[in-house]
Amino acid sequence: MTALLELKQKIKSFYSEHDVMLLSVSKFLLAFVLFQGINSSMGMMEKMNNIFVVLILSLICAVMPINAMAVIGCFMIVAHCYAVGIEVAGFAMVFLLLMMILFLRFTSKDNAVLVFTPVAFSLRVPTAVPVISGLLRTPSCSVPAGCGVLLYYFMKVMKEKSTVLQGKETQLVQKLQILLDGIMKNQEMWLTILTFVVVVMVVYMISRCSFDYSWRIANATGAVCYIIIMVLGGMFFDININIVSIVISAVLAVVLGLITEFAVLGVDYSRSEHTQFEDDEYVYYVKAVPKSFVAKKEKSIKTISSDYDKKEETEQEEVSPVERVHEENFDFEKQLEESLKDL
Repeated sequence: MTALLELKQKIKSFYSEHDVMLLSVSKFLLAFVLFQGINSSMGMMEKMNNIFVVLILSLICAVMPINAMAVIGCFMIVAHCYAVGIEVAGFAMVFLLLMMILFLRFTSKDNAVLVFTPVAFSLRVPTAVPVISGLLRTPSCSVPAGCGVLLYYFMKVMKEKSTVLQGKETQLVQKLQILLDGIMKNQEMWLTILTFVVVVMVVYMISRCSFDYSWRIANATGAVCYIIIMVLGGMFFDININIVSIVISAVLAVVLGLITEFAVLGVDYSRSEHTQFEDDEYVYYVKAVPKSFVAKKEKSIKTISSDYDKKEETEQEEVSPVERVHEENFDFEKQLEESLKDL
């Protein structure tokens, strides 16, 4: 444990010294995974499905706020839809615009959650989004998380229905009906959104409790709730749910939650204390949990002086000796008489 605490302290010190560079690199990697995931999920426009385009857009996002990442991602989705048809691109633009208005209306500060949700789906760890959001943020994170789920399933519907939408025999009304049915009647998508909202609420409420190890209990409870709701919901709505992938995603979410707890919270519950104090109006009951830390080693500094300096000081003392006269043994009258005799 001491080695981990020392490593954490070193990482914090390194980040404080190079925070600008590390933040830019993190945004670049996140944007690269997001844009590459959009291309792999849709891939209808060949010009957009290019590694060099993804690298250039990722470099732009590295020096811009994270809001730009979400906006560029939406434009990429519209561009892929344009390759299918202009009416499909118009539908996608209206759909994304309404979603962004809903997102900006409620939780414009949780932009990272909106971006991380499609990335988590592409990395096969969607459970990590509601679990970590409940640990670090508030229940309002369920709105951007739900918008991220909508984005992911919209891209999935576009990829599945692209052949039908590109058919010349398919009319405009039929294309719009296919897209609406793919979103509104997608029971798996609505079940996932419901699961995200419940898990965020459960994790948030448990992690804010005052008992020991509340974050770890909230982490495990959120993962279990995700598994139960998805499995039971799949059975109830007759949805084909891959139970193995859900369990693996939940286990990975627990591991990521433990890492998040160690990095952000890092407290020592074995040394927790309960105290009570009062003022003129209230009585306060406080539980104090100290943070885990590593005691710094005391450094002893020794003063080393050369022999040459010592010899020089000794010679100065021999050349200019100082005769010290004690005031008690000094007879002023006797010394005055002896001086007068010499005259």
